[in-house]
Amino acid sequence: QVQLVESGGGLVQAGGSLRLSCAASGRTFSSYCMGWFRQAPGKEREFVAALRPNSVSQYYADSVKGRFTISRDNAKNTVYLEMNSLKPEDTAVYYCAAQQNWWIRGTYSLREYDYWGQGTQVTVSS
Repeated sequence: QVQLVESGGGLVQAGGSLRLSCAASGRTFSSYCMGWFRQAPGKEREFVAALRPNSVSQYYADSVKGRFTISRDNAKNTVYLEMNSLKPEDTAVYYCAAQQNWWIRGTYSLREYDYWGQGTQVTVSS
């Protein structure tokens, strides 16, 4: 069992930056693919970014490519989402997720992830 706790959300003006953190419990963090998803009011939860254990294989939604960066520190059991050039349409609750057996799983679908955090609100004002 893995518990995930997000932090770092808040209110920021358009063009600003935020860094989200997701702290994981458990000794097997380094073996999980970690992902970030978001859900805006009235919309479905959508993929944002994912990072496999080797920290080399990174995946991004087209809407955030070039603005967001996912990274991880396995020694701290933490995954990060650096968000730059934020836009009002980035406003959402951001969720951290962990995926076991990533080598036989899809990367972009929320149904492929096994553990979820409670979410952190990001609000971007225009």
